[in-house]
Amino acid sequence: MFTRKSVILMAVLLIWSAVSYAERVKDLANVEGVRPNQLIGYGLVVGLSGTGDKTSYADQSLMSMLNKFGINLPPGTKTNSKNVAAVAVHADLPAFSKSGQRIDVTVSSLGNAKSLRGGTLLLTPLKGVDGNVYALAQGNLLVGGLDASGADGSRITVNVPSVGRVPGGGIVEKTVNTGFDLGNTITLNLKNSDFTTATNLVNAINAKLGKGTAYATDAESVEVMAPRIPNQRVAFLSVVENIQVTPGVGSAKVIINSRTGTVVIGSNVKVTAAAVTHGNLVVKVSEKNNVSQPNPFAGGNTQVTPETELSIENEGKGRMFKFPKGVTLDDIVQAVNKVGAAPGDLVAILEALKQSGALQADLMVI
Repeated sequence: MFTRKSVILMAVLLIWSAVSYAERVKDLANVEGVRPNQLIGYGLVVGLSGTGDKTSYADQSLMSMLNKFGINLPPGTKTNSKNVAAVAVHADLPAFSKSGQRIDVTVSSLGNAKSLRGGTLLLTPLKGVDGNVYALAQGNLLVGGLDASGADGSRITVNVPSVGRVPGGGIVEKTVNTGFDLGNTITLNLKNSDFTTATNLVNAINAKLGKGTAYATDAESVEVMAPRIPNQRVAFLSVVENIQVTPGVGSAKVIINSRTGTVVIGSNVKVTAAAVTHGNLVVKVSEKNNVSQPNPFAGGNTQVTPETELSIENEGKGRMFKFPKGVTLDDIVQAVNKVGAAPGDLVAILEALKQSGALQADLMVI
């Protein structure tokens, strides 16, 4: 549901200002190949205080672990342990991680365990998508959630007790080749594909490091000539990633979040002449031409200047607001807010303007 507070927020969230600003290359682009890799594993959490799994695969995993330590149970035996939980363990392996370095791991219950609080993750291999083991995880869990129940069936749960973390619980066993030191070039991939930004990035790098150092291959990728020696390449990239670049202004968009009631309007959004009636609201956008005639013998030329006028009237209250100059969606948002209309009215007006072709922007509902 939309609230009146969200209408005020709409007027504030007029982003993508036309005023140019500069950002560092490291904030606009990523170096190709320099990225984290996701790891996953299956393990057991033990030492729980009666809040573990009551599933067959948790019992099977426990028996398999006991067998590895030489404890053989008769076939068909059920452990019925309430202090063990089967869990999925996952982590991100940062780029350039070396053997012996530690990484954080996240542990999530796979079964019906009520809580992982107080548990210990046993040694768990973490594999990549290629099936190779890149890290080993083990350690005591930190759980932010809480689950408690009484004999009468009452129960209270705070946050999510079935997920925990082991800070520094993973040890890297194998490195991943990034290809950073291969070839004569490095590739910068823009986080937001844009032809203007790619062109500005090329111009900024060439202005700093010399003509021909960088060239764009498409709207997202820029190739940069770089030294082959690794230590020189690192220093070179340190210079490149701190170069200031003016990003291109994004296309005109109006984004509506139907769940939260948030509306984001770009500054490049334009509205042409139109009239919209919604309930007891009447929105009118009109344009006219003014003729400016110079004084006799002034030597000037007659000029025709366009003038746009906006009025929004709430017939129930009989109030009207006029704007003598060009109309923006900022004006419409503020005017709708002044006449006391509901936030949903603004969304309906925007949709109607888009359908009529008067809204010069992409309307996206998420």
